[in-house]
Amino acid sequence: MNRLSAHKLLRNMEVVFQDEHMILVNKPAPMLSIPDRFDDSLPNVKQGLEKYFDEVYTVHRLDKETTGLLVFARTPEAHKHLNTQFEKRQTEKTYWALVRGIPTEESGTINEPIAEHSFVKGKMVVHGRGKASISHYHTIKRLGPYTLLEVSIETGRTHQIRVHLQYIGCPLAVDSMYGSSNAIYLSKIKRKYKRKEDQPERPLMSRLTLHAQKLVLHHPHTNEKMMFTAPAPKDFNALITQLEKNLVHH
Repeated sequence: MNRLSAHKLLRNMEVVFQDEHMILVNKPAPMLSIPDRFDDSLPNVKQGLEKYFDEVYTVHRLDKETTGLLVFARTPEAHKHLNTQFEKRQTEKTYWALVRGIPTEESGTINEPIAEHSFVKGKMVVHGRGKASISHYHTIKRLGPYTLLEVSIETGRTHQIRVHLQYIGCPLAVDSMYGSSNAIYLSKIKRKYKRKEDQPERPLMSRLTLHAQKLVLHHPHTNEKMMFTAPAPKDFNALITQLEKNLVHH
């Protein structure tokens, strides 16, 4: 990624809330939450914030291709308070997930342990030897062969939503590791699609169809219960609009 696109990513990082104790952002994609272990020059939220604020402390993370709400502490005391909330499951984390397939139930709970894959590095899998993992889902809208789900998670395991949705047969619509597709193209969903001869077709979306939409937590200083929401990004909304236009109303 060149410097220009990295700068644009940082510019697109909307600050949702800030005070002297914590800061919340609506993370864009593709952007790391924290510095990469092997290449700390890659754009990431933590270092981006530290260009404008004092040191910030990591509380939780989102995958590089996932957009949405991310909170950082601004003091060691706030860091400890927020970490405790996440560890004790006192926060509420809600995501929007566009999946391929239709769940057998409109709403449900997936209570399946998640472990690291035996031989594929970086991949997770439902397995009896794994850590307890609980996800709840609710159908927002059916879109032809796709479904828009609201997913809330009690635990915060690596790739939890992606693994659990794949497990019930409804993987994210775009997910190269756990899904069935690397991208969604308009030509695949529009009946009379005409491609411009001199231009290759660009995908409607070529990243994870997952957005961290809502976060409920207690303020680390006042202990006041606070709810934050973040609108889905343009590519996510545009994809939903095209699915509604071409798959629902015909």
